[in-house]
Amino acid sequence: MPGRFYLSCGKSILDVFLAFAGLGFVLPVMIAVALLIKISSPGPVFFKQKRVGKNFNLFYLLKFRTMVVDAEKIGPKITKDSDPRITKIGKLLRKTKIDELPQLINVLKGEMSFVGPRPEVEKYVKIFNDDYRNILTMKPGITDYATIEFRNEENILSNYEDTEQAYIKEILPAKIGLYKKYLREAGFITDLAVILKTVFKIIDTKK
Repeated sequence: MPGRFYLSCGKSILDVFLAFAGLGFVLPVMIAVALLIKISSPGPVFFKQKRVGKNFNLFYLLKFRTMVVDAEKIGPKITKDSDPRITKIGKLLRKTKIDELPQLINVLKGEMSFVGPRPEVEKYVKIFNDDYRNILTMKPGITDYATIEFRNEENILSNYEDTEQAYIKEILPAKIGLYKKYLREAGFITDLAVILKTVFKIIDTKK
């Protein structure tokens, strides 16, 4: 019963609380990052990309822009560590995951949760549509098991010539397995553990 209450109501309450607290804490950092992006390269501060949310509802995922303007028009949706489209400040933002901070706004809007399967673009959801019918019964999240496991995804993709095929055939199927694992284990203790592991993973510069 406590687990059901958390998933039906408590999880949303925790998301709003953490999002407000998080924004209050990192707002100075976000302002500084926004200024650096504007100074270092032409284009908008934020990058918006259409993703598939709960029950297949579409929404715009927010990130700090880390690539040149119109990067998706001059290359694949999947990026690797050496991608020339990534800006100098973008490399630092990606490494530290600071580029993900604007997703706190997605959480406040009710489009995302703090912990949950990472939201994917329509193209890849359609390829694994049957799997996502189950996965998308829950809000997508900022972090989850797959985020932790594939902390250095761009480095992994650097080992492949065709990054998109590597993502479709190897990485995304592994992520989907981890998404399903989270759905089976979802609960307050699980979410707390995932958040803490994510923080430790980010500050561990050796990995």
